[in-house]
This record gives sequence, C-alpha cells and structure tokens, in this order.
Amino acid sequence: MNGTAADDVTLPEAPELPTLYRSALTLAVQRRAGRGDVPTRLPAARHRVDRVAVDLGALTRFQQLLGSPVRDQLPSAYIHTIAFPVAMSVLARKDFPLPLLGMVHLSNEVHQARQVGFHEKLDVAAFAENLRAHPAGMQADLVTQVDIDGERVWTGRSVYLARGVRIGPAMRERHDEDRPPFVAPAPTGVWRLDRGVGRRYAAVSGDWNPIHLSGPTAKALGMRGAIAHGMYLAARMVDQAVPAPSGALQWRMDFAAPVLLPGTVTTSFTRVASGIDSGVDSGADSGARVDVVGWSAKRKRPHFTGSVRAG
Repeated sequence: MNGTAADDVTLPEAPELPTLYRSALTLAVQRRAGRGDVPTRLPAARHRVDRVAVDLGALTRFQQLLGSPVRDQLPSAYIHTIAFPVAMSVLARKDFPLPLLGMVHLSNEVHQARQVGFHEKLDVAAFAENLRAHPAGMQADLVTQVDIDGERVWTGRSVYLARGVRIGPAMRERHDEDRPPFVAPAPTGVWRLDRGVGRRYAAVSGDWNPIHLSGPTAKALGMRGAIAHGMYLAARMVDQAVPAPSGALQWRMDFAAPVLLPGTVTTSFTRVASGIDSGVDSGADSGARVDVVGWSAKRKRPHFTGSVRAG
C-alpha cells in the first residue's frame, strides 16, 4: 500500500487515544465472540490530519520528563508523539487485521530532514503496509509522514508485532539456541526506571496502552508485567546521543526484549566518526553516528540496540 490520493481519509482533527483504545477493546471482544469476519489483509487507506498545532505546555512537560533542556525545537521523538494518534487511528480501523491492544514494538526508524519549531503547523499522514509472518505471530509496518507547507520534514516507520495471531503460513519459532550469544559492550551509563514511568510517559504522550500502565492491565493482555514504552526508550536514546540537534537527524531503535517496570537498563553509547570509535556518554558531531546498546546486566540479555546520526 503506497498511500495514493484515492486512498486518503482526511480526519477533522487528531483523534483522542483513549477513545481509540476503547474502540479497540470493543472490537477485540466482538472478534473473540466470533461476531464478524477477521480481515486477512491491511486496509488500503491513508489517514491524514492537516495543520496540527503544537501545545507548548505539553511540549515542555515532555522535555521535563526526559530531563532535557526546554527548547523551541521539537524533539524528534515528540514529533512521533504528535503524529501518533493519526497512526493509531489506522490500527484501530475495523478492517485492520491485527488487534491494537497488546501489540508491541519491534523497531522504530526515523528520517528527519530538519529541525521543527513549536510554532509550525504539521500535516500528518499515516498508513500500514507489509503484513507478514513473524515467529511469534504477525507483524506490520506503520508509516507516518509529517509535512510542513508541502515539505516532507519527518518520516517514521514503526514495526509492530501481534503475538499469537496467525494469518497464512506460520514461521518456525525461534529458540534461544538460534540466537548468537550476547556480548555486552563497555557500559557508559545506567537507566533506572521506576514503577510509575509508564504512567508518566502516557501522561505526556497520550499513549495509554494498558501494557505500560500496571502489572494487572499488562498481564490481562499477555505480558509478564507492565513494560516501558518503546518510544520513551527511543526518546531517551536520541536525547542523550544528540542533546541539541541543529539540522537533519536519523535514528533507529530495534527492540530485543521488553523492559519490565520497575527495571534497570545498562547502556553503552559509542560515537563512530571517520572510522574512529570512542566511548561517549552523550553528544555527537555533525555527520557522526552514535551506536547504542541497552541490556539487562542481571539477565545478560539485550533490551535494544540503536543508532543516531546528526547532520
């Protein structure tokens, strides 16, 4: 699906995420009761909302949660937050084949052409593509595009997994012996996440997915307990790697294992520039890449890998 003009669905405003989650819950109950057919392909639709304004107070609260300086430019991950309701409205459609509730991130990749000021109005569009099997279920890509006055300034691609869902032939499940052994790099820091960080991030992002809010709500959706938002981890990674970007930005995060809350993540930030590697806590030169690993020192397994490039 390429999001052609004929497929556009223009929404009057960005939808409220709690409303989308309630609709998703109702749809999940109906499907479990066998009422209605479950679609087997992605909808050929691109949802869009034009001229989205930034709430300066909400932006400030987002920056404060990350512990980053308050700036007039939008953090790259905050642009995702603004566009997120439009993207979620695609996943909440009745003709979307995967259940919205309980889906988890596998990866996020962003290409940002320039910095975006809080005063600029954003045209947001989102569509889903590439439905395919995964050893643990089914996965699909959710593509989000942000334009300003006809200029594409930000493109994000998120891969989501619906565990236990099968559409078509299944893939062979992976086992621990199939994975190469994890070798932890030299640590440069530690993130300590308390039990309430999921609720605090939900308050500044609007993402009230129950898997992030409490142990009981997460377990009801098949998780071991409440887990950190993938985009919260990504936002911290980008902010630490490039605290104050001035131009283009590219970043990616791949998730290996959820971060249970409360939890501790050992991190490694390594700058790679001109063929020279140097361990760093933060900062990046224009054109440099910062490679990032986060892992559980106790369990000796990775939570995520990522990279950030400025310029």
